[in-house]
Parts: sequence; structure tokens; C-alpha cells
Amino acid sequence: MKTLQVLGTGCAKCTKLAENTEAAAKELGIEYNLVKITDLTVIMSFGVMMTPALAVDGTVKVVGKVLDVAELKKLLV
Repeated sequence: MKTLQVLGTGCAKCTKLAENTEAAAKELGIEYNLVKITDLTVIMSFGVMMTPALAVDGTVKVVGKVLDVAELKKLLV
């Protein structure tokens, strides 16, 4: 099971990244746990200074942009 962590304060871009990430995981048929992290201290502990960001199993993969479903599928495989 993959842990997908969306790092952001809940803004529109953060929400869209979470939606796209969930859609990509479902299309791939992978088991996942989607976690939304909004605490700035925790976000900064990942080394992230710009949101939204996406971490997969604790490793930051995307910072400061919203990827579409096709791009996210490539990161999740």
C-alpha cells in the first residue's frame, strides 16, 4: 500500500492536486492511503517551501504545481 501525502494549506490548488492524485491511484488500481497534511511545521519538515506538494511513501515528488492525472500516474507506478 502506498502512502500519498498532499502537502498544502487547503487552497484550491492543493485540493485539485489531491483530487488528481486520488484519480490517478484509482485508475492504476493501486492500494493507497491519501493523507492531507496542512500543518506548516510538518510541511516544512519535508523540506517543502512551496505548496502544493506531493510525497509518495515519504519522498517528495512534486513541489509547487498541480500535475494532471496522466503525469501523476507516471509518478505512482
